Amino acid sequence: MTFNGEAAKRLAKSFGAEAARYDRTRPTYPDKPVRKIVAASPGPRVVDVGCGTGVLSRPLAAAGCEVLGVEHDERMAEFARATGVTVEVSEFETWNPAGREFDAVVAGQSWHWVGAEAGPAQVARVLRPGGVFVALWHVFGTPEPIADAFVAAYAKVAPQLPHRVGHSYAEAFEAYQAGCVRTGEAFAATGAFSAAEQWRADWERTSTTAEYIDLMRTMSPMALLSAEQATELLDDVGHAIDAIGGEFTMRYSTLAVAVTRV
Repeated sequence: MTFNGEAAKRLAKSFGAEAARYDRTRPTYPDKPVRKIVAASPGPRVVDVGCGTGVLSRPLAAAGCEVLGVEHDERMAEFARATGVTVEVSEFETWNPAGREFDAVVAGQSWHWVGAEAGPAQVARVLRPGGVFVALWHVFGTPEPIADAFVAAYAKVAPQLPHRVGHSYAEAFEAYQAGCVRTGEAFAATGAFSAAEQWRADWERTSTTAEYIDLMRTMSPMALLSAEQATELLDDVGHAIDAIGGEFTMRYSTLAVAVTRV
C-alpha cells in the first residue's frame, strides 16, 4: 500500500475513467467502522479525503454527518456530486479549507496516495482540537486456485510488473497492517496527535466470475497493463473461477487507524 514516483501518479489518476464501474463494484463500508467514526468525532463536520465516487461519504452522511469530499479527479467528483455528495476538487495536500475547521477527517482507500509529511500537516491545520482522523482500507484475498491463476497469468503477460492484483488474504493483510502502523507513526511524529488506535471489522462477500472481473478492472495496478495484457490476464483468472463453480466467497477485513488532534 505504498506507491512512489511516476507509477504512483499514473495509478492515482486511473480511477476517473471508470467512475461508474468503480462505484458499482467497490464494496461499501461495514456499519461497525462507520459507527466508530461517528462516535469518535466530537461533531458532525467531516472531510472525506480522496472521496472518489462517495463510497464512504454516503454512509457517513446517512449516519448524520455533514460530509465534504475533497477529490483530485473531476470525473470522480462529478459522479459523487450526482449521488448527493458535496465535493471540492483538489489534491488534499494543497486544498484550501478557507479557514474552516472540522470535527473529523477520514480517508477510505485513499491515504496511501497522500504525501507522508504533507498529509498529516494538512490534517493538523483543518482538524479542531479533539477531532479525529481515521484512515480505512479494505483487505481481501482470493482463494488459492484464483491467487495461483493470477501468479501464472502475470508470469505470462507482465512478469516484471511491481504492482499487482490478486494477492492472497494473508499477503494483503500483512501489507495493509504494516501500512496502518506506518500511518499512525507518521501522525504521532508530528506531536499534534495522540498515539494511534487500530480498528478492525471482518466480513465476507460472494462474487460471481463476472462480478469479480468487473471489480478487478477498477484496481489501480491494472492501469499499468496494456488493454491486451489486461484482457489476457483477466480471461485466465475468469477461467480459474469458472473451474471452481463460477463464484466464490472472499474474506474481507476493514482495517482502520485512528488518531486524535491534541
